[in-house]
This record gives sequence, structure tokens and C-alpha cells, in this order.
Amino acid sequence: MDTDHQAPTLAPKTFRFTDVDEFRSSIRTLNVEFTPLVRTISAEQVILSLPGCDINYTTSFPRIVDAQLAPNCTAVGFMMDDHEVPIRFNGAHRDRAAIVIGSGGAAYNTVEEVARQYASVMFTPEVIHRGWPETHANFKIFETSAAALHWLRGLIREVLAAASEPADAVDRRLKAPAMRESLLAGVDAAFSDAVPARWTARPNDARHFKIFQDIRALLSEDLGQPIYSEQVAKRLGLSVRSMHDAVQRYRGMSLHRFLRLRRLWLVRKHLLTGPDSVKAAALAFGFWHLSDFSKSYRDRFGETPSETRERGRRA
Repeated sequence: MDTDHQAPTLAPKTFRFTDVDEFRSSIRTLNVEFTPLVRTISAEQVILSLPGCDINYTTSFPRIVDAQLAPNCTAVGFMMDDHEVPIRFNGAHRDRAAIVIGSGGAAYNTVEEVARQYASVMFTPEVIHRGWPETHANFKIFETSAAALHWLRGLIREVLAAASEPADAVDRRLKAPAMRESLLAGVDAAFSDAVPARWTARPNDARHFKIFQDIRALLSEDLGQPIYSEQVAKRLGLSVRSMHDAVQRYRGMSLHRFLRLRRLWLVRKHLLTGPDSVKAAALAFGFWHLSDFSKSYRDRFGETPSETRERGRRA
């Protein structure tokens, strides 16, 4: 999707998505790759662009997310669901009152097993000198008080509602800086109320996060041949066991299943763009049991490999 809709308008806009690739490109400051955990997606995004920051209020779908923030900006995110639903963020599975933050190219991953509502505030340029937690390669997560998170959620709803009210251009220009200041104050309060929590040490661990990111980066590059565990481990200088532990932590699944899902997506991409037969594409990416491959493919994508190939040829 063209992201020009995110130029400052001082009024929220709502976008609805049924296409994975359109949804993936809908946030200009975030490079996102994800694997849907459902056959068809239905997502909604409300975007309010203010001078110096964007508010994104998103209703998503079950999915696995890998994302990296653009340079020179700070992102703060939190769930907007009225009831706490567990989410796996950077390897930690929790349903606590939490807030996440990343700056300057930081990355994160999540496993969202159910549809979620969340808000993110993207500040550009990067926010400094406010006493917020520092981040480096990976986003950090912190447990805050329920009261602070409740206030921050309410503030997001109030800002979006106020920006939706009829107003002339002068009023909108006057409101925008004050809205941004209120958002900064809300985030200040959430981090001020952060409580020491032992569970946050795991998702904030930069060393183990890098191991998983190295695995994922290698698999993302490997587009022309089967992906086998021993070969990946050798190229990364890791043991298969270390790889399994990293994938289990950050994906909540076995290394075998992770590699299999990745291979299915590579076959799909190949069928949509390549001239090979279904059999040739399946074998090229390590699926020797063709009937099992066809069933797994249909269960994952809601269509047969032949239907995908035909769509690719028509396109």
C-alpha cells in the first residue's frame, strides 16, 4: 500500500485490510515481516499523523511478527485490549500490564495467537533526554502499573476522538502540539511507574535476541535451496540444540516446525513468481512427501499449490 496517507493530516484516517502485503507496508517507520496464523486476514488501522509523531491504533489477526524500526525515531507500544491476553514478545509469554520501547533501528518479534488490539506511538525524530529506558539492538519491555497503563490507553482514545471532531485548520494546528505533549507525558508516567520484574530480563536479553535474529536473517536470505538444520547451524557457528532453544524461546515452536513453515512460504513465493511445476517447487525446497506437502500447504494457505501457481501465472 502507498504510505503517503501518513503525511500529517491532523485528523485520523481508518484503513481496512484483507491483503497481507498491503497490511505489511502500512506503517512507514517500521519494516515488518510476518506469517499469518490464519488463512484469511481481517485487520483495521486508525492512523493519526501529528507533527513529530504518529499514533497507530491497530486491530490485528493471529500472526508471527518480525519488525525493525527505522533510524532516528522512537516507538512506544502497548496493548489496548480491555482484558489481558497473553502475548509472546521477544521470547517472554506474559499477560501483564506492559509497555515496550525501541529507538534507532531496534528490532522485536511477537507471536500473537489471537486477534489483538494495540497502540503504538512513533516519535520522529528520536526522543532523548526524557529519562526513558535506553534501547539498542532490540526493543525492551517493562511492567508498569495497571493505573498508568489504563491512563495511557484512555489518553490514546481521547486524542483520537478529539482529532475526529469537526474543526477548522487553525484549531487543528493549535491542538496538534498539545496532543503530542500529552502523549509524551503519558509515556513519562508509564515509565515512571515501571516496577522491577524478573520476567522482563528474558525478553530484554540482547545476546540471545541476536542469536535468534541471526538465524532468522540467514533463513530470510536462503531463497533458492532447502533449509536443513545442520547446514544452518554450521553456517552460524551454533549447535542444533542452541538453535532449537532460540527458536523455542522466540517463536514458541520447535526448530523443525519453524523450518518447515519457512520452507512452505518459500514454495509459495516460488509458485507465485516462478515457472516450475508444483512438484519441482516442492522438491526444490525439501518436501519429498508430496501428498503430505499438499495437505500442509492447503491447511496453511487455504488453497492448493496448483491454485497458487495458477494465480501467479494470471498475474
